[in-house]
Amino acid sequence: MAELSTVARPYAEALFGAALDAKSGLQGWAELVDEMAQVASNPDVREAMADPRLDDAQRAQTFTSLLKGDVPQAARNFIELLAQNDRLLLLPEIASQFVTLKNRHEGSAQADITSAFELSEAQVKELTSALELKFGLKLKPRVTVDAALIGGVRVAVGDQVLDTSVQAQLARMRDTLAA
Repeated sequence: MAELSTVARPYAEALFGAALDAKSGLQGWAELVDEMAQVASNPDVREAMADPRLDDAQRAQTFTSLLKGDVPQAARNFIELLAQNDRLLLLPEIASQFVTLKNRHEGSAQADITSAFELSEAQVKELTSALELKFGLKLKPRVTVDAALIGGVRVAVGDQVLDTSVQAQLARMRDTLAA
């Protein structure tokens, strides 16, 4: 079976292309795609979309009715396409790839920073500035705390990982001693 990311990629790219041409702009589409992903992630919605008694048009109509506000015709068409191809439940992965394409277009990236301890706003800003120099991108930090790291931080930007945690250093030492 194909990876979800592989199946979702063409949809994300097509949606991104449509968003670039739209009057509402890239940010408006990013917010709408995020909302669609949240709705598709809801367990009750997932169950309803898998109901074999609903046809494609009913799935699309039901899904669209769960979105807040006025849904543009282009978004309705996209939802109908996903329903016809039985891909509505891929929306969280499509949204993730859409954000990646949007960030790349804007010359930025998401930085997932995991720290052993809570970081102050000033520490996050200082760390982000240093990481922006290293990666050459404008970074949008998302900080989480994981006490298992013992100390230090682990940063993931796209597929690149910078791990300066004590946990990683201990693992490297263990591997060196075992060799």
